[in-house]
Amino acid sequence: MRLLFVCLGNICRSPTAEGVMADLLEREGLADRVTVDSVGTGDWHVGGPPDERAVAAAARRGIALTSIARQVTPQDLEDADLVLAMDERNRRDLLALAPTDAAGAKVRLLREFDPAAVGTGQLDVPDPYLGDGDGFAAVLEQIQAACAGLLEDLRPALADERR
Repeated sequence: MRLLFVCLGNICRSPTAEGVMADLLEREGLADRVTVDSVGTGDWHVGGPPDERAVAAAARRGIALTSIARQVTPQDLEDADLVLAMDERNRRDLLALAPTDAAGAKVRLLREFDPAAVGTGQLDVPDPYLGDGDGFAAVLEQIQAACAGLLEDLRPALADERR
């Protein structure tokens, strides 16, 4: 299974989600069944590391962010089993880029997998880039909750793969 996390520049939210999900999968013994990756809809930071504030927030919880920023391609949408946008703007951009209806059908908002977020109707992961460091910790918490819900949602499919 291939999961693709997507934000605007691929230096804050999506690499955080990639790192959080990789950590969860490793702790659950499922890392060999799921590939995680992250991309951005924009090209501003291509080739660069994650934002140092995101790296620091994740490191405080024992999570490593090691991705290198890249821009999403139509092929990424074809190859992924599930494409997880950080906010509605990214979701719309991904749907516009999707080469087929089947590729577009894979696009979801990450926080759709967090029951608390669904209950409030707040499904966007806010972009912390222009804010202070506190925004990165809040975003990390939102992403951790959503990734935990995502893992629970994927468990039946991952269990079927073991058979």
